[in-house]
Amino acid sequence: MKIASFFSGAGGLDLGFSNSGFNIVFANDNWEGCWETFEKNHGISINKKSIVDLSPDEIPEVIGFIGGPPCQSWSLAGAMRGINDLRGQLFYNYINLIKEKKPLFFLAENVAGILSPMHYKEFIKIVEAFKHIGYNVNYKLLDAKDYGVPQERKRVIIVGYHEKLGKKFEFPESNSKLLTLKDAIGDLPVPASAKEKNKTNQNLSIPNHEYMNGGFSTIYMSRNRVRSWDEQSFTIQAGGRHAPIHPQAPKMKFIEPNKREFIKGKEKLYRRLSVRECARIQTFPDNFIFYYNDVADGYKMIGNAVPVKFAEAIAQKIMHDLKELRTNDIPVLKNKELCILSKQ
Repeated sequence: MKIASFFSGAGGLDLGFSNSGFNIVFANDNWEGCWETFEKNHGISINKKSIVDLSPDEIPEVIGFIGGPPCQSWSLAGAMRGINDLRGQLFYNYINLIKEKKPLFFLAENVAGILSPMHYKEFIKIVEAFKHIGYNVNYKLLDAKDYGVPQERKRVIIVGYHEKLGKKFEFPESNSKLLTLKDAIGDLPVPASAKEKNKTNQNLSIPNHEYMNGGFSTIYMSRNRVRSWDEQSFTIQAGGRHAPIHPQAPKMKFIEPNKREFIKGKEKLYRRLSVRECARIQTFPDNFIFYYNDVADGYKMIGNAVPVKFAEAIAQKIMHDLKELRTNDIPVLKNKELCILSKQ
């Protein structure tokens, strides 16, 4: 079943859908830092335009659109400019392409902050815009840790089924067993420190198993950044400076509100998670290689990605629904879009 990907990045969402039986035939992202990684791991060329400049004619016939419009505008950790930020407005470019191409389903992913009181009214406008172009829409705030990801990561998932399907997406049940940092990275040896100016070491025995060096800001030191082996990781962010500390270190000592310290005598244990450790926590397989010169770009690709296993959980439910529709004798299956489905 052919689908198109937008705001693709390294392609965590794409890999989750590919693993669930979908075929990515079109991908789009205008950030140069992800192009080599996406193309070498997914085996297709990436369209390098901004979505603002993308014509519907450039997108092949597919049954689904997937993508996570940039989240910085809606993040509680950012400036919270929302729709007033050009990046926040990209949601509507995504909607316009869906309107023109009319795929059977779409998925959009974003940060929990989009549901905050400051942005909720605009979020509902976005949901209504999807409905207005002909989709039955459902959305939910989910935590990736409930879907096979060893990380606390709350994200809003919006899924729409074209109204001609006569069906609404229902979110899958969560897993009963939570995976831990021990499960994810307990077998990895000590990584390499990045080179001077945080350039990559390149030919490592374990690809990407290197960590950003340098100091820790007062903002970073304002909170505990250490999770134990038997816990889930903090959210993997897109900035290497903010990567969590490896669980070998003891939890940071509380000094006063907004101030923590490393335990004296244990300072050498406090290092950031490596790029590969972050990838493991985002459930990328070890054969998925990230290509970069600056280690910061490795962290950025991984932190911006949808965890692969999280994506799989959503994709498998969509696949189940589409296969169910394919086997039913529904008159609407005679239209062009569903003929595409029936042949796959």
